[in-house]
Parts: sequence; structure tokens; C-alpha cells
Amino acid sequence: MGQSTNHQIMERLFMIIVICYLCGSIVELSGQAVESPQYRVVHSESDFEVRLYRESSWMSAQVRETTSFEKATKDGFHRLYQYIHGDNLNSSQITMTAPVLTSIVPSVHGPEYYVRLYLPAKYERTPPQPFTELNLQFDKRRSRCIAARKFPGFAKDDDINEEFETLVSSLNKHLNGKPGILKEKSSYTIAQYNASYHVSGRLNEVWMDLSGFTVDC
Repeated sequence: MGQSTNHQIMERLFMIIVICYLCGSIVELSGQAVESPQYRVVHSESDFEVRLYRESSWMSAQVRETTSFEKATKDGFHRLYQYIHGDNLNSSQITMTAPVLTSIVPSVHGPEYYVRLYLPAKYERTPPQPFTELNLQFDKRRSRCIAARKFPGFAKDDDINEEFETLVSSLNKHLNGKPGILKEKSSYTIAQYNASYHVSGRLNEVWMDLSGFTVDC
């Protein structure tokens, strides 16, 4: 009897694992349908591109008192996750979007982090009000030009600065003699497009604001 019961338990656990795997795959395969901010490419090089993003709405979580990008992203996203899963005055369930942004802004007191989640178009003007204890801010972002460089794997404390410096080097090389300038030469943003359980084929980007690159920017 004991062996039979254990066998049934193992079979059920195996089925649960399979179902979770398939569900995760479906989420990732349907990633193309995930709502994202709209843009058009205005310039392209082999290692980066310049995009003109339309005006967009985001919910933002500021994180201080840490020097870790990974910890700041985890803390900020946890608050945003609670918000989209009903911790708002309307008890609204808001669809997950992509990418999740973490902006790193140097200051005299140490880096400040802003973790942002794009709001679906239906909420761009009047998003549900978050609970006060989440300490979130509605962030209406104007149309802007972004230089974006793709990189694979997981975005980690050990490699994001290297990706940032590589983008700066590429921009200095290709924009030399051109009107395009970096708005903030020490601030940058990491954009993450995949859920944490997506191990292979991950997509991340490092973003920097540009000004004066084209007449549109």
C-alpha cells in the first residue's frame, strides 16, 4: 500500500511539473502579444539602434539604500507586481507588459533606482490608483529618442556596467561629428523582456536617452 501511494504521489508531482513547464512555455510563446511601448527605428548599426518612442505611461517604483541593481529590481518589481494584481483602489487586475525597466541614476548619496512597468493603452490616461503603502508614482513619459543595445542572458550586477560602457563606446564612435548627444552620460536603463523562469534565449537591452540625433529627437 505504501509503495503504491508513493508511486501515485510521484506521478502527480511529475504531472504538475509538466503542466507548469507547458504553461510557462505558452506564456513565453505568446510573448509577441504582450503589450509594449510603441516606437520606430530612426537609425541602425550592427551593435545598437536609435528608436523614437511615442509618449507612454508607466508606473514607477523608486528604490534607495542599495547599491545592487539586482536587489533594487527585485524590490521595485515586487511592489509593481502587487499593484497589477489588485493592490490598487479599483482592485483592478492589470495585464503584464514588457519590458520591465530599471533606471540607474548616480547621486551624491549613492545610486538611485527607478523600476518601471509600462501601463497598457487602456490605462494610459487614468490608471488605477496604487495603495499608498506601495509608494508608487505614475510616470507619463514624453516622446523621446533612445539608443538601445541588446544583450543575452540574465542582467546581473557584474555585467550591466560593462554593457553600458560598450554602448557609450559605440555611440562615441558612430556619433562622432554628428549632432546626436547623450542627455545623461552617467545614467542608463536596463530593459528586461523575459520572466525569471525563462532560462534560454533571454533578451535584455541597455538604453540611453539621446537628444538632437534627428529632427524628430
